[in-house]
Amino acid sequence: MRHAQGPLLTIDLADRSASTAAIDDRLAEFAGGRGLNTSLAYDRIPFDADPLGPENRLYLSTGPMQYSTTSYTGRMAATGLSPLTNGLLSSNAGGFLSRNFTGAGYAAVELVGDSDELLAVHVREIGADGVPTVEFESVPDLEQAEVSAVSDRFAESHGVGAEHVACVGPAGENGVRFASIMTSDTRAFGRGGLGAVLGAKGVKALTFDGSADAAIDLDWPDEAGEIHREAATSDSIMKRQGTASVTELANEVGALPSYYFSETSFEGVEGISGDRVEEKKYKKGTCSSCAFACKLPTRDEEAGVETEGPEFETVMAFGSNAGVDDVVDVMRANELCDELGMDTISCGDVVSMFLESEDEFGNAGLVRSIVEQIAYREGVGDKLAEGVHRAHEEFGADDWTVKGLPFSGHDGRKLNGQGLAFATANRGADHMYGEFYPYEYPLVDQEDALDPSGLDGKPPMLVEKENRNAILDSAVVCKFSRGVISDDQLAALLNATYDDLLDLGARVVELERAFNNARGFDREDDTVPYADAIDGFEEGLSEYYALRGWNEDGTVPGHGDADRDGLGGGAAAGD
Repeated sequence: MRHAQGPLLTIDLADRSASTAAIDDRLAEFAGGRGLNTSLAYDRIPFDADPLGPENRLYLSTGPMQYSTTSYTGRMAATGLSPLTNGLLSSNAGGFLSRNFTGAGYAAVELVGDSDELLAVHVREIGADGVPTVEFESVPDLEQAEVSAVSDRFAESHGVGAEHVACVGPAGENGVRFASIMTSDTRAFGRGGLGAVLGAKGVKALTFDGSADAAIDLDWPDEAGEIHREAATSDSIMKRQGTASVTELANEVGALPSYYFSETSFEGVEGISGDRVEEKKYKKGTCSSCAFACKLPTRDEEAGVETEGPEFETVMAFGSNAGVDDVVDVMRANELCDELGMDTISCGDVVSMFLESEDEFGNAGLVRSIVEQIAYREGVGDKLAEGVHRAHEEFGADDWTVKGLPFSGHDGRKLNGQGLAFATANRGADHMYGEFYPYEYPLVDQEDALDPSGLDGKPPMLVEKENRNAILDSAVVCKFSRGVISDDQLAALLNATYDDLLDLGARVVELERAFNNARGFDREDDTVPYADAIDGFEEGLSEYYALRGWNEDGTVPGHGDADRDGLGGGAAAGD
C-alpha cells in the first residue's frame, strides 16, 4: 500500500527540543493522515488526559496523495483530544499547507508538553544526517493577534506566506472550546476545538518549508491523470457555488435547520442561497494541485467585507439557524470567525442558541458582537465559549449536540440515515464522518438514491461509508471527490485492494471508538435529540454495532489499557 514518507518529528515544547523516530511499519499499516494520527494518539495520549493539559498531544500529518499532483489532494489531517467533545477527534483542512509540510520531509509532527511563553515553531527541511531543523521563537508581539496578522508577520520576518502557516487566532489563545487551527488565512482545521489545544500548549503558530519531497518518486498509475482531467473538465455547480449550492434543496425537502433547530425550513432562504453566494464570488479558488476549484472567494464592496465562502454549513449556522436572511451578513460572520480562529458551525450554533434566549433572531449586528465576545471571552461570550453542550442549561435551551459537538446541516429529522450517521460518528454531530446525506436528498444518480425515511438497509451502507471516509482521510483525499474517484480508482491510487482499504478504515474507526470507550463513551452517547422520531433508530443502532463486531452497549470488545498494544499497532512509548 502506498503511504506517507519520512519519520515522525516529535517537538517537546517544554524542553524546546525536537527528535525523530522511524515509523515505517506504522505507515505501511495506516497509510498516513487520520489513520496514522489515530494510531499514534491511541498509543501515546493517556486515556485520562485533560484535553487542555500538557498530557494531550497534537498530531499533524499528510498522506501518500500529497506526493502526487492530482486533484482533490490539497488537504492534511490534525488529531488530538477535543476540549469540546472530550474524546479523540480528527479534523482536516484544505488550502496549500500540505505540500509545504511534505517539503519539510516528515510523515507526521507530534507536539508534546506545553510552553511557558507564547511560541512560533518553525519546521524546516530535515537535514541529510536526519537531524531535524526546528526553531523555537518567542512571539509576545503576536499575543491576541488575528490570523491574517500572524501570516503577515511571518511573510515579513521569515519569508513564508500564509500557505506555510498553521496558527491560532485570539480564540485559540483564550481557550474557546471550538477554536480552529487556521492555515492559508481562511482554511480551518475546524471541528472539535484543536485550536484551543494548540493555544493551551502555548503555540501561536507553526510554519513549514523545504523541498525534501522532491526526492520522493512514487510511481502513480494512470488513474491519477484520469481523475485530474475529470476534475478539470467537470461542470459541477460546486465550481460556481461550492457547498452553498445545496441550500435551497435542503430547505425544499425540510432538512435546513432554522431558528436554533426549532424548524427545518427557512422563509428567507432566497437571500442566503447558492445563487446569492455566487453573485458575491469574484474569482476562482482552489486547494493545492486541485483542478476542481470549488472554493469561494467572495466580497461585497459596499459592506467592506472580503472572505472565502460562506459554504453551506456556515450559511446554515449563521443564516437560517440564526434567522438571518442576508448573505452579506453571513459573509461578515464568516470573515470574523476566520480572523478570530473559530469553527463557523459551532460558533454559529451557539450564537443562534443565544439569539433564541434573547428573542433576537435575525439581529445580524448582535451576531457579530457576540462572535467577538466569544473569541475574547468577554461578557456573555465567556460562557458561550464553552459551547452549546456546556452552556445550554444556563440559557434555557435544548442541547443540540452529539457527544458535545454541535450539529451541522442536513437535518436528520428528514434525512434519517444521516440522523443515524450523526449518532454513530466518533467525533459527534458531523456530516462528513459518515456523509450519508447525499443519498437521501439525493445528490447522487437516481439509481443510487435512498428513501430518506427510516433506516431499513442503511446500517451496512453507513459502516462502509464511515470506513471509506477513514481511508480518504488517511490518504489524504478530499471528500468532494465523491462521484469522481471510484472504489477501483481509489484502490489503484493506494496500490491495494478495495477490501484491504475497507479493513484499514474499519481499524481507524475502531481505534477512535476504543479510545473514547476508555474515556467513558458508550451507547448512551450514540444518540440524537430526535431519536424517537426516527423509525427503528434503536434497532438500526444495534445492527450497526453487530456489523462492526462491537458490544451491544457500543463498546469495542477488550478495549482499555490492557489491549492498547493490540489495537494501536505499536508500543505505548512509540515504535
